[in-house]
Amino acid sequence: MTVKYETPQDAVALVMLNRPEKLNSFDAAARLELRDALRRASFDDGVRAVVITGEGRAFSAGADVTALDEGVNVEDVLNTEYASFLSVIQSMPKPVIAAINGPAAGIGMTTALTCDLKVMGESAYLMSAFANIGLVPDGGLSWILTQNIGYSRAYQLAIEAEKIDAARSLEWGLVNRVVPDDQVLSNAVEWAASITERAPISMDLTKRAFRAASQEGLRNAMAFEAMAQRTAIQTEDCREGVSALMAKRKPEFKGK
Repeated sequence: MTVKYETPQDAVALVMLNRPEKLNSFDAAARLELRDALRRASFDDGVRAVVITGEGRAFSAGADVTALDEGVNVEDVLNTEYASFLSVIQSMPKPVIAAINGPAAGIGMTTALTCDLKVMGESAYLMSAFANIGLVPDGGLSWILTQNIGYSRAYQLAIEAEKIDAARSLEWGLVNRVVPDDQVLSNAVEWAASITERAPISMDLTKRAFRAASQEGLRNAMAFEAMAQRTAIQTEDCREGVSALMAKRKPEFKGK
């Protein structure tokens, strides 16, 4: 089981990525199980708020590069498997809180920032790590970062793959709260529980209103990223980046 589903409090669903030995990176099973868990929470009338987190010391390290299959069309995977669970987060009529208990990198960062609210541990960080292996941001991250922190800062973070620590994430408005590491999950669950006391229809309509106000153009951004990722994943630089990551050495990119 790559995703756990629990109800730690009445009306609160906890969805936990459960590949701690892989820093909760996404393989095909994790993508599908996360989608199914989120759909379960979305359609359960007894659930009024959802918390997403990762088992162990990471929220999610992103896509599992060890599971890359050259025969797979990455554009299709992004537009179907990744978009499916990200779209559920965006569209479900309930608030979704990310409990960022450790590193959230690549599509893991996208997943965390797609949530409606975010609680982050003091030693956790966000990282648009795609450039380190010759890829481009995906899942809508280019849109999310540009909307939140502006083009120049977002572009710099993307091309330099810099770690964004908790203090800066809070200062820039990428997360709502920073708490001690050992309080991340409990804080998120308590916050979710407090939200469940509010009027569900109001919560639904409020979320719809704010999503509609902020997301015009998101679908186009996701589609473009998927197309660009299809190109990038076929490059020598991508293969070099993955090989260097596995060998724990500095990659030598050649622009090919």
